[in-house]
Amino acid sequence: MYNLKCRFCDAPISETFIDLGTSPIANSYVKPENFMKMEPFFALHAFVCGECFLVQLPNMESREHIFNEEYAYFSSYSASVLAHSKAYVEMMIERFGFDAGSQVIEVASNDGYLLKYFQERGVKVLGIEPSGSVAEAAEKAGIPSRVRFFGVETAKALREEGFAADLMLGNNVMAHVPDLNDFIGGFPILVRPGGIVTIEFPHLLRTIEDLYYDQVYHEHYSYLSLVTVEKIFAAHGMTLFDVEEIAPQGGSLRIFACHAGDAAHPVTERVAALRAREIAAGLTTPEGYRTFAERVRETKRDLLRFLMEAKEAGKTVVGYGAPAKATTLLNYCGVKTDMIDYTVDISPYKHGRLLPGTRIPIHPPERILETKPDYVLILAWNIKDEITRNMAAVRDWGGRFVVPLPRVEVLD
Repeated sequence: MYNLKCRFCDAPISETFIDLGTSPIANSYVKPENFMKMEPFFALHAFVCGECFLVQLPNMESREHIFNEEYAYFSSYSASVLAHSKAYVEMMIERFGFDAGSQVIEVASNDGYLLKYFQERGVKVLGIEPSGSVAEAAEKAGIPSRVRFFGVETAKALREEGFAADLMLGNNVMAHVPDLNDFIGGFPILVRPGGIVTIEFPHLLRTIEDLYYDQVYHEHYSYLSLVTVEKIFAAHGMTLFDVEEIAPQGGSLRIFACHAGDAAHPVTERVAALRAREIAAGLTTPEGYRTFAERVRETKRDLLRFLMEAKEAGKTVVGYGAPAKATTLLNYCGVKTDMIDYTVDISPYKHGRLLPGTRIPIHPPERILETKPDYVLILAWNIKDEITRNMAAVRDWGGRFVVPLPRVEVLD
């Protein structure tokens, strides 16, 4: 029916993981002058490959269109992201001994939010970032950056320039890659013998267990498990030698990889233990994915029930955050300004714009202090602790915070 092929193993795919209807591109915030104009909507239908069990969205829009000069995500705006990045740098330097003689290269380096911590420790850094607007911010901060997508061609070009990485890293980027083989194929070219790669990505097992379906949007081409990522790296001559379960994005993995046969990096027991957990959870059988969709529909009804009851009781509801995941959540649930008056975000770039599809206006966080709503729906739930801490004044007038997933929770 769909005539789709897996983006990794090229096997035919037809097994549905989740069908969320149609949605605009997640970060395509609407300018006020375009309020009366039409937005493009695309099918948001994720499938799972029956051979390698990669969960994936078909290519609906080019990466060049999505990650353009208008790309609106700047990592440095989140205190939680910065704290996580600094802790990572300190851990990597302590564990692997990176110093002034080392070369660190980050893929999807954004505005230099992470590399600056390596640079402060005297380590040579280079960022590779496809969006010119955020790469420009990195350059202004003193982080050397190349504006291009990463893959085999980029790796060869940098190698010819004399670059060879002791560490390559990519946080929350692998899911954004339409051609996984080209992307992963670049690492063994640019990483020197004895060097390592670390990649962080939302853990598919946690997405399924905790119903974080709003992580499905058009920037995310793939949804990743350890068992599938192992296969992808192995196909390109690299071995996963360690894995950590980490907190960001509701539960992520940080994988450590090296050239196959590198005896300096023996495979830890954590890899086998997590692989066994994923197998036990059904991630290597089609049946393991088939209950997700109905459980998601239950959470949709749960959120709509809360919002309707709040409005019928005369309560005011606003949002906090304008992340990409909010586009999926609100468009799938059909939530517009009849349910949520507005949302706020710390990124000045988004102020004055409208959320894609739903056209909910985006204001600075101070707007909440002015209007004193009854409920603040945390759309950026992955940093809910940061938000509730920074906006503690909401409780002064009896306002309450609400988390939408995995079930609606009104926080005390």
